Amino acid sequence: LSGGQRALIRESWQRLSGSPEQHGLVLFSRLFDLDPDLLPLFQYNCKQFASPQECLSAPEFLDHIRKVMLVIDAAVSHLENLSCLEEYLCNLGKKHQAVGVKVESFSTVGESLLYMLEKCLGAAFSPEVQEAWSKLYNAVVKAMQRGWETLPEGD
Repeated sequence: LSGGQRALIRESWQRLSGSPEQHGLVLFSRLFDLDPDLLPLFQYNCKQFASPQECLSAPEFLDHIRKVMLVIDAAVSHLENLSCLEEYLCNLGKKHQAVGVKVESFSTVGESLLYMLEKCLGAAFSPEVQEAWSKLYNAVVKAMQRGWETLPEGD
């Protein structure tokens, strides 16, 4: 990421920092719109959600949203040195794989992230901002995928 891209990411994230939960709801609502098959991955106490709306209003899921927004926040805070998050993101990748998330789903999550940024930033969501966020998201996903790849292959 160039210095200019880092500045765009910081500036746009700053605008959203006031209500991370609300923005996370926009992100996950979009995710379930794009791929309803992801809903069963979210189960708490073995309870299956009947609808995305039910999931999105569950306290446990709101807790998950807060965690996702904190991961994005950590990436934004460490833009100069994303490699310091490498081990954390690798482990996060392993956790996602363990609960049945497919690598392909990360592109849908990326689409949902850009959608949320566009909806919440409005006119401030320029092509330059979109490109900067795409680069950052791809770097985070690459690190998470390294966690995937270190797992033994099952025959």
